[in-house]
Amino acid sequence: MKMNINRSALLIGLFFLTTLVFSQEADDIIGKYRLPNGLDVEIFKTEEEYSGKIIALNGYEDGETKDVKNPDKSKRNEPLIGMIIFKGLKFDTEDKVWSDGNLYGPEKGIYVDLKITEVKDNEIKVVASKYFFHKSLIWKKIKEV
Repeated sequence: MKMNINRSALLIGLFFLTTLVFSQEADDIIGKYRLPNGLDVEIFKTEEEYSGKIIALNGYEDGETKDVKNPDKSKRNEPLIGMIIFKGLKFDTEDKVWSDGNLYGPEKGIYVDLKITEVKDNEIKVVASKYFFHKSLIWKKIKEV
């Protein structure tokens, strides 16, 4: 009898945990985040896609304020503040992830595929990939004052 109660409690707990993990809604990623490279990015929605723009540099790349590593030489004098660094991100209602995004990394001047796989109260898990390579990163949510 005790074994059945423990098993039932475990199953109920797993059900609630699964519900919490998969209850992500499309607009849950909207907000401001600090990236591991020090940039602050604001994620916003335009129609059914999500984009992100740089809103603060926080000493990024020793105080660099221009897009000096852009592969398009005509854009290397453009300011980083206000730059859209990703776009095209779409929410998949079945898998509960955001995918099909295209992220520009100004520190290397490259474009990578972008996917957001998990949203928590204070962070999001981001996967950037190019060809066979991928890297998971955590973007920390910036608390509004």
